[in-house]
Amino acid sequence: MTTPEAIVPDDKDWTWVLTEPCPECGLHAAAIEATDVARMILTNANAWQTVLQRTDVCVRPTPAIWSPLEYACHVRDVFNLYDMRLHLMLDQDAPTFPNWNQDVTAVEQRYGAQDPIAVSAELDGAARRLATSFSDVKAAQWQRTGFRSDGAHFTIDSFARYLIHDPIHHLHDVGA
Repeated sequence: MTTPEAIVPDDKDWTWVLTEPCPECGLHAAAIEATDVARMILTNANAWQTVLQRTDVCVRPTPAIWSPLEYACHVRDVFNLYDMRLHLMLDQDAPTFPNWNQDVTAVEQRYGAQDPIAVSAELDGAARRLATSFSDVKAAQWQRTGFRSDGAHFTIDSFARYLIHDPIHHLHDVGA
């Protein structure tokens, strides 16, 4: 098996999606109620189950764009990461999240070589855990804070709305 072409790292600050609609996927995070995010996570995870059954799931549309499988692996890992970060905000006062390099993770974990059936189950489990975690947030907790390693500040409310853009945007990326 040959090593796929490296993806150009995405170093954009996507926090603008909290105030402006995304021109690519159409999501307007500011219009979302954070309390709806748990349901949206489960809906999104269900759509990935269909994507992961495609016959071309491992095929990159171009050498420098992830395959649907690679995007699904990323979404699975985002759900796991955000569950960990959400619990940091619930358990600590104003934590700074450990850095995560999604591009390094994709290479080290060989996203393109993973089994779509296993990824499907793992993504579903990660989505269910994260949705449950958001469902368990109490009214007074939505304003608890956390910081990304680059200094970006989130409340649990903004964190939920910021999160949901990623998996929705990636469904758009794979044409779902």
